[in-house]
Amino acid sequence: MTLAVTHASTLWTDATRTLRGAMDEATFDLWIAPLAAGDYDGETLHLIAPPAISSWVRTRLRRVIADAVADAAGSQVQVEIVSGGASAPAPAPVTGERAAPEPTPDGPGLNPKFTFEQFVLGDANRFAHAAALAAAELPGQAYNPLFLYGPPGVGKTHLLHAIGNYVQGHQPGVTVRCTTAEHFTNDFVASLADGGISRFKSRYRRVDLLLIDDVQFLERKARTEEEFFHTFNALRDAGGQIVLTSDRLPRNMDALEARLRERFEAGLVTAIEPPDAAMRMTVLRKRAAVDGLEVDDDALIPIAERVTANVRALEAALVRVIAYSSLTGRPVDAPLARRVLDELYPAPTRAGHSTLTADDVIAFVADAFSLSPDDLRSASRAPTVAWPRQVAMYLAREHTDESLPSIARAFGARAHTTVLHACRRTAGRLETDPEAGLLVRELSDRLTGPGNGDRS
Repeated sequence: MTLAVTHASTLWTDATRTLRGAMDEATFDLWIAPLAAGDYDGETLHLIAPPAISSWVRTRLRRVIADAVADAAGSQVQVEIVSGGASAPAPAPVTGERAAPEPTPDGPGLNPKFTFEQFVLGDANRFAHAAALAAAELPGQAYNPLFLYGPPGVGKTHLLHAIGNYVQGHQPGVTVRCTTAEHFTNDFVASLADGGISRFKSRYRRVDLLLIDDVQFLERKARTEEEFFHTFNALRDAGGQIVLTSDRLPRNMDALEARLRERFEAGLVTAIEPPDAAMRMTVLRKRAAVDGLEVDDDALIPIAERVTANVRALEAALVRVIAYSSLTGRPVDAPLARRVLDELYPAPTRAGHSTLTADDVIAFVADAFSLSPDDLRSASRAPTVAWPRQVAMYLAREHTDESLPSIARAFGARAHTTVLHACRRTAGRLETDPEAGLLVRELSDRLTGPGNGDRS
């Protein structure tokens, strides 16, 4: 038995030389160095791994290890990874260095409320949502790293946590860690101060899924950038999934090391834009439903119209309106919403209030396109009617003081979301079709000119 163990140790020592040259130092020290040779019967080599890493090494690195062992033995050798339990010999790293300690028992840092089910989908975030879901379903295989960027409050953190919650719910054996770049930095500095750098590396490198929020805060922190660089490499080389969020593109992080920017861009980089009007209404309805509130769209529309920057501000505005209603006993309606929002989100000012009505605009546009007002109010989808109808809705939205529901009623009792869709379609066409842009600007000038325009 002694001869077998000695042979096993020699074989494993030779194999580790190959493995050390095949991977970076950080990966080797973390996953290979803690392994120790067990029995070898000439056909199968048993390697003893610390319990904290045995599963990972068995599923992710066994093939690489088997190739290195076969190369050292000069023939095909089976490799079995066994966990070093109480009855097993204590594993000693081949290099003679002390194996990294086991991870501290802190949790993954996930917010259970941030799930894919609770995420409001829209044109502004549909691609980012699809990419996040793909990374959650196939961690380490779909997009690695996945880099989500966008302005504050548009849902980057929500998607980040949704990935972690999905993985934990569908793959219980997978280890997840979610944190911010600021917390990563503070944790690293504290570990340097108290000599706990090995524990720090264990926390961030012995995971299957690492989620880092606000990665732009790594800029100008040289030692932290260095550590994150090695953490990134160790995880990716071991098959772990990395997801990062930021308020800007990697290439715009001028103060970040070039090698980190290159790694951030090596996977999939996708944007999340501010919510459009239809999505803002959906967010408000969903938040009201989650809070168990019955709020009519008429009360939500002023909020969606005035608060356009991000989802976080949108929800905060709704909470403000609801709180005011609760404290004053007034019903939640459009006048109350406008009054509450006037201080923080004043309505756009004009030289005067418009005296134009949606019916005026319908009549004007119908005449310009040689149609009748009834044509624009009809359900016809013919291009000769659909485009003028969209233009009329767009101009009514721009040049009257009527609410979206009021404009919708003027067009034949349609839903106000139809008006929103028409305005979005028209605005998009104006950006790409110069001829359409010229036509609509001309109609707008004629509509608001002397005898037709906005009057106080």
